[in-house]
Amino acid sequence: MPATGREDRPATSAMMRVPDIKIRNVPGPRLSASQLTQMDAIFFAASSRSYAPGAERDAFRERWLGRYLKGGTDVTLLALRGCDCVVGYLVGALDNPAEQARFADIGCLSTDFAECCRRFPAHLHINLASDFRSKGLGARLIEAFAAHAAGAGAAGMHVITGEGMRNVGFYERCRFSRQAHAVWNGRKVLFLGRELNAP
Repeated sequence: MPATGREDRPATSAMMRVPDIKIRNVPGPRLSASQLTQMDAIFFAASSRSYAPGAERDAFRERWLGRYLKGGTDVTLLALRGCDCVVGYLVGALDNPAEQARFADIGCLSTDFAECCRRFPAHLHINLASDFRSKGLGARLIEAFAAHAAGAGAAGMHVITGEGMRNVGFYERCRFSRQAHAVWNGRKVLFLGRELNAP
């Protein structure tokens, strides 16, 4: 479940913040057609490869975005400029993915990372439009998800990303730490976990 997150670093006092961006929790089934279209544009722009329209592109979207938009306890957080301009998003699940059939296509979850998933069950994927990276929005989205997950009783949360990816540093600055590594689909991946304090 390599995170596709594109946010280079959390905001510091010296960085320009974007004050008119609001973070909203919108259940997946309630997303408007416009919001979904904007999320898709951000998602595919952040991908490390291009996909022609077709089954492979649809499967890629379903794995890393679509399956989180069906409701239930899954979370969709939007970074909105104005009323309906999506400049970033975070999608996540609160329950242990190693114990859910819908994540069986990501084999390392129930094998190499099974114990880590038990300790850090909530997980997320985050992406921002290119003009809104490195302005603190990624950190704001992660903190909003952390508060939601802790409130729901999750003991911890995690991301999985490629070893050596630039986003590893971003997650570490957001208080995730390296817990394990594995080879999945022919590439080295890292499990980064963060403990959560229930309210």
